Amino acid sequence: MNRLIQLVCAVALVLGSAALFAQAPVGNSAAAGDPKNGKELFLKYTCYGCHGFSAQNGPAGNRLNPMKMTQQGFVALVRNPGAPNRMPPYSAKVISDAQLADIYAYLKTLPDAPAAKDIPLLQQIEKEVK
Repeated sequence: MNRLIQLVCAVALVLGSAALFAQAPVGNSAAAGDPKNGKELFLKYTCYGCHGFSAQNGPAGNRLNPMKMTQQGFVALVRNPGAPNRMPPYSAKVISDAQLADIYAYLKTLPDAPAAKDIPLLQQIEKEVK
């Protein structure tokens, strides 16, 4: 029963975070970035330290993959993360808008995680709990 509660809480956290960061697309006013350079910057700025190499991790459920934010929303979050202890703010002096566009372009190339129903280990845990 305890594992089921943990599993349900984890799924609720992920879905809640996705809904929180989902935004309607806002035209194509943002500059297109270079995914190859974005990957290098993702590594250079150690984004993987919290978000993981697949970008599916993050404090308080701030997953970057799948990317649900617009580019403008992503830049705004990097510039002003909001709640304390999430991540440090990165000003334009530290990382430019063009570099953030590259990171965003890289994140958009990452494959989505499989659905929970398609992950054998989760299915196994669910069967054990029942």
